[in-house]
Amino acid sequence: MSRGWIIPIGGRIESASLLARFVELAGSRRAPICVIATASSEADTGPLYESRLRDAGAREVKVLPLSRRGDCDDGDWLALLARAGGVFFTGGNQGRLATVLGGTPVAELIRRRNATEGLVVGGSSAGAAFLPVHMIAGGTEGPTPHSKMVTLAPGLGLIDRAIVDQHFTQRNRLGRLLSAMAYNPSLVGLGVDEDTGAFIGPDDVLEVEGSGGVTVVDPSRVEFSSIDSAQPHEAVALLGLTLHCLVAGTTFDLVRREAHVGDALLARHA
Repeated sequence: MSRGWIIPIGGRIESASLLARFVELAGSRRAPICVIATASSEADTGPLYESRLRDAGAREVKVLPLSRRGDCDDGDWLALLARAGGVFFTGGNQGRLATVLGGTPVAELIRRRNATEGLVVGGSSAGAAFLPVHMIAGGTEGPTPHSKMVTLAPGLGLIDRAIVDQHFTQRNRLGRLLSAMAYNPSLVGLGVDEDTGAFIGPDDVLEVEGSGGVTVVDPSRVEFSSIDSAQPHEAVALLGLTLHCLVAGTTFDLVRREAHVGDALLARHA
């Protein structure tokens, strides 16, 4: 089997199509969907997503109570993940996800099954930020990149071509994503709005679903960056960036770094 879909969602899910498509890709009739609510401090987060995924068409949904690193060695949870069709990480604190799951058998099993067995993995808000190799752990708001504006940490490791930021437009996070790209110019930055999903297929083509947009920052042609010489919290120069604003009906190829408009959207502007 090929790699499974990877689906970062920007938070505050309202469009029914987002979870419905996740369930469809995960195989609602063939295998369970596992919900991991480790990032959240609210006791009802796991049951809430269990209910929402069932409403979206999932037949079997299980919430994995992974609150300590020792829980990630549990044979029952590993056996459930071994037959799951999808895994969904809820929002909360992505630092807690990294602290509890990082380097555990649960994280390794999810990575391996996504890479080789078609396991579909999605996440909302903090769960979205956690999916890549490089995770935005925190930072400050604002449109202009500054030195020390973003904190990076190791994530789950499913995506090695991109960094994801969430609640993007709503929380004015362009500056911190640009700062992250200044430190990692070989990657692509994905700023995902609330109620919006970046559905990344096995071919590394990103499709947009939901009511908002996905801001794509491509620094591969940057001609100059001052991030290495900037003083702490000083504004940073980045010359030669490419930026795309994607909505439903558009795609972005993470390998070729090319954006495309679908036929349906083109027809609306004919």
